[in-house]
Amino acid sequence: MLNNSKWISYPTNEKFTCPVLKKVFQACGEIKKATIEMTSLGCYFATLGGERIGDFILAPGFTSSKRTQVQKYDITNLIKEENELRVTLSEGWFKGRINWRNNQDRPNIYPALICEIKLEYKDGRVEYIYSDENWEVALSKITFADIYDGEHYDANYEEKFIPVKVQDYDRDRLVKQQGEKIIEQETIKPHRIFKTPKGETVIDFNQNLTGYFEISLDAKKGDRVKLSVAEVLDKDGNIYTENYRTAKAEFIYTAKDGYQTYKPKLTFYGFRYIRVDEFPGEIAADNIKAIVVHSDIKRTGYLNSSSPLLNKLFSNIIWGQKGNFLDIPTDCPQRDERMGWTGDAQVFVKTASYNYDVEKFFEKWLTDLRLDQAPSGYVPSVIPQVWGDDWSGCGWGDASTICPYQIYLTYGNRDILKKQFKSMCGYLKYIGSKSTTKYLWTGCEHFADWLGLDAPAGSYKGSSRDDFLASAYYYYSTDIVCKTGKIIGKNVEKYERLRENILNKIRKTYKEYKTQTECVIALHFGIATDKKAVSKQLADMIKANGTRLQTGFLGTPYLLHALSSNGYTELAYNLLLQENYPSWLYSVKQGATTIWEHWDGVNDKGEFWSKDMNSFNHYAYGSVADWVYGVACGINTVEDKPGFEEVVIAPNPTKKLSWLSAKIETRKGTASSAWYKEGDKFRYEITTPTNATVIIDGKEYKVEKGSYVF
Repeated sequence: MLNNSKWISYPTNEKFTCPVLKKVFQACGEIKKATIEMTSLGCYFATLGGERIGDFILAPGFTSSKRTQVQKYDITNLIKEENELRVTLSEGWFKGRINWRNNQDRPNIYPALICEIKLEYKDGRVEYIYSDENWEVALSKITFADIYDGEHYDANYEEKFIPVKVQDYDRDRLVKQQGEKIIEQETIKPHRIFKTPKGETVIDFNQNLTGYFEISLDAKKGDRVKLSVAEVLDKDGNIYTENYRTAKAEFIYTAKDGYQTYKPKLTFYGFRYIRVDEFPGEIAADNIKAIVVHSDIKRTGYLNSSSPLLNKLFSNIIWGQKGNFLDIPTDCPQRDERMGWTGDAQVFVKTASYNYDVEKFFEKWLTDLRLDQAPSGYVPSVIPQVWGDDWSGCGWGDASTICPYQIYLTYGNRDILKKQFKSMCGYLKYIGSKSTTKYLWTGCEHFADWLGLDAPAGSYKGSSRDDFLASAYYYYSTDIVCKTGKIIGKNVEKYERLRENILNKIRKTYKEYKTQTECVIALHFGIATDKKAVSKQLADMIKANGTRLQTGFLGTPYLLHALSSNGYTELAYNLLLQENYPSWLYSVKQGATTIWEHWDGVNDKGEFWSKDMNSFNHYAYGSVADWVYGVACGINTVEDKPGFEEVVIAPNPTKKLSWLSAKIETRKGTASSAWYKEGDKFRYEITTPTNATVIIDGKEYKVEKGSYVF
């Protein structure tokens, strides 16, 4: 791939600058078709004749350091007789502050470009133009760009071109584009512009989002625009940025004379508010708009209800996914993190795959997981691996089994199981090699029930026992490996024996459960032998806590499932509809427009949970939506008929709502389920794209493709 092209870059490492590489060429005849293949170490954007090539934002995307994706663009309509190609680079994900590991391991590799232009003439001739020593390079008008810290642009900067430097960088790392491109999705106008008690001018877009902004202004040469972003206001109504930690997340623009517009090209921000630190004159709504950016994934799932608060929660879940599905499933889009946390991804993958078509998105990310997995089998806690961790925590490393299996269930994708099976088995081998007790997972470090509300003082981890949770996940992942192996025709007898031994050992070792999360995991993973007693224990714990949860990252995704599967559906609804802290609707009542990292990111006194780890756009707890799709509205694919080849629709209504509806655009067509309270009865409106089993009040109906009313 790109075998005749060379890596080219700026001659020296100018830290925190963005080089622009230039090639002037002629088209010698009428063009039939013109294409360009290109990629970079670091992010890039390219123009031909002043027009942007393609719509891929922050290309070539965020991947394992072992590979770089190559993009191909059709540039036929941009070709003129005389052409100037310009490609601007930044350190981006490859070399910026976000990539701690690459900066340590590869200190002498700098942002570079490799590309090939193919000109096909109408007379049959084909001409190639390669990146080589005949290009020129200058430091660009983008004087600074970093994923965490934002972008600076000087419209007056004079670019001084010099010959490029050819770099002897690895070409074997090049692969075809696998993931979804990142694109601009929508624009949002300012909701209001106001003065804070400190006298600062602030723009409110009324939605926490991921992306950037476009400014338009009439200015004089040398005028400056400086903007800072924030997710929330403090209790006094001033901008609050401490939760961004060291991420500057700023924008500085030095103007030229006249009317001008500009938007960042090589960074993104997570924000609802913009503080105007500098602007020539008074800023008005016409001077700025927000641009929402995320991976090019298609919306497929829709939830709606009679409750405005619940509908806002559904909206917040969608915005949380949009804000964090930016090439990888990030934990958050704003602070100095923005990592592909495996734990967040695995708890949300089912909801993600119902809300949006994320098959291609997860195929790419799981490829990086496979590449970054160590020979020992350990799975880094963030993918791509840009930190120096060397251990797998339960519920985090299990993304290696849970995510591919869910993508298989939602889309019927057997290939992803084939590609990831070795990785799955390697992860089980790692657990067995690290555990201090045979057939359990003990003696290791874990995040465990991260941010559980029953955490001891001074701890981020809930009180659920690490060894129990780890052993439970060991069993759960082994079960997935057994199922996967059978699906793809592998001999899994040894894993079936392992699964049986793990289950027996867990049941002998852990005969009681001490927290809400331990009860949830024991029930949902099929570990509890007396489900009736354990589900009653869980229900009693919840009721004793004022019908409120205490679960964290591992317990919350399965909490409502554990209740509804064991006769406590109404209690599950009570938790879903609970408005007091801690609950899903508490943040909604506090004005949230996305999902929070903490149940009490801001408490009812306006106080913040912490300075160091308090994201207000963190999608993990939005995993509750899969319960609404699959239990409340009852839309489910059949495990041995994946991809909704067959459907089971078994709604579970409540009189606490007047109506509830769900719709999923599956690979087979639309599946929808809605129910309406009519006096003491319920009306059910159901559509299935394939043969289905509909279960109403325990009675089964076998139906063919079509729409039905019960």
